[in-house]
Amino acid sequence: MEIGYVYMRVADAVEAEIKSGQLPKGARLPNERDMGSQYGVAPGTARRAVAELRERGLVVTLPNKGTFVL
Repeated sequence: MEIGYVYMRVADAVEAEIKSGQLPKGARLPNERDMGSQYGVAPGTARRAVAELRERGLVVTLPNKGTFVL
């Protein structure tokens, strides 16, 4: 079993998709509910993952627009 926070694993997975070009610059991330379904986590966990991605400087969240890859 892997030790660590689930939101960090989700953030790492999304970061890998960004770096591989699977999620290109300007791509919109799914909303928290959809992201949670995609990664098998709760929406709150997806929210924490997105916050982590913002801290890493990989995405920006625009109110009422969504979260986008930088």
